[in-house]
Amino acid sequence: MVKILIAFIVVAGACLYLLTKGGGDVSMTGESHSVESHAPAAPAAQK
Repeated sequence: MVKILIAFIVVAGACLYLLTKGGGDVSMTGESHSVESHAPAAPAAQK
């Protein structure tokens, strides 16, 4: 059981390290419904 806990901590630490060092714009705060989180919609073509 202790080995599983240690392995989980190691894998979780490696994942967090890779996410922070990956250079991507990763948000760990959950769902975001603000205007800044989405690109503006393209206007519909009118005939």
